[in-house]
Amino acid sequence: MLTLPNLLTLSRILAVPLLVGLLWWPQWRTGYGFAFVLYCLMGITDYFDGYLARANGAVSKLGIFLDPIADKIMIAAVILMLAATRDIAGIHIIAALTILLREIAVSGLREFLAGLQVSVPVSQLAKWKTTFQLICFGALILAGALPQFAFIQWTGLATLWAAAILTAITGWDYLRVGLKHMD
Repeated sequence: MLTLPNLLTLSRILAVPLLVGLLWWPQWRTGYGFAFVLYCLMGITDYFDGYLARANGAVSKLGIFLDPIADKIMIAAVILMLAATRDIAGIHIIAALTILLREIAVSGLREFLAGLQVSVPVSQLAKWKTTFQLICFGALILAGALPQFAFIQWTGLATLWAAAILTAITGWDYLRVGLKHMD
């Protein structure tokens, strides 16, 4: 159970409070810098836990259970902190809320479908959605560390909207599949 891939996944979950703490004070640019480094490390471990599990034949039920939870905890925490610190504000809250709501809804839908023994594989478009999410939140955290470079924040906000659009599309795809199995 405590394989390297599972330990990497657990490390992402355990790192979330530290990430939140580093983002707590928006005026503390150094904290945002450390948060960016931590966020990148969390993204790298997200890649490597899955890669190592598949490459070593160490895919486990615990890993299958924990990996999406770790991803959603990290994304939800970052969205909430960036909204609380006003790094995401105004109309951009709609994009962030779209992402957050989809993550919750798809988790519930997957749980419902699992009870029916229906598997919904992750689509290529959902992988792109995840990539845009990682980029947008990383850029928005980095923008907090380097506010003098406005293009970083613009990049973060543009990719936030791209992620939100892909989030809505993939969320609808999952819902459409799920509706076929509901009374």
